[in-house]
Amino acid sequence: MRPLRYSINVTLDGCCHHEAGLPPDEESMRYWTAELERADALLFGRVTYEMMESAWRRPATGTWPDWMGELELPFAETIDAADKYVVSSTLTEADWNAELVHGDVGQAVQRLKDQPGEGLFVGGVTLPLALADLGLIDEYVFLVQPVLAGHGPTLLAGLRERIRLELVDRREFRSGTVALRYRPRS
Repeated sequence: MRPLRYSINVTLDGCCHHEAGLPPDEESMRYWTAELERADALLFGRVTYEMMESAWRRPATGTWPDWMGELELPFAETIDAADKYVVSSTLTEADWNAELVHGDVGQAVQRLKDQPGEGLFVGGVTLPLALADLGLIDEYVFLVQPVLAGHGPTLLAGLRERIRLELVDRREFRSGTVALRYRPRS
């Protein structure tokens, strides 16, 4: 069975909007690249899928955009090549190495988890909340950034029941960001 890992950047006050934290630096980009490499496939809701595709899909020309430098290239190449599953009730098709997931999200994700492999990575805000409520997330990875956003979507807002977690790893970055890895307590 493959574990489902939820990973996201979050500010000290819990904001998980992608522009609320610190700009990516070499350490964080290497960290996120390594996180993606630990997964057999990525699992996104429609909004996150479309946002990631617009930023990280290799252009049809085969040439990465000028804004992308040595810092971003390993991440871009890793996410571009990764297999992806997209949970959506509105999309009729998905490409970018992606397959649509339809029907009961809990059953569909459990089927993905039941396959052999190293793991699945889920990002975003809405889908992870639903998966946490269903008890399907095996590991939570938060890059807690030394920023107070004061606004925006907050981490797992609306969770139906408290989930007790056990810290299994902690890593500090030069920026003051702290990567925290948790697993649900049995």
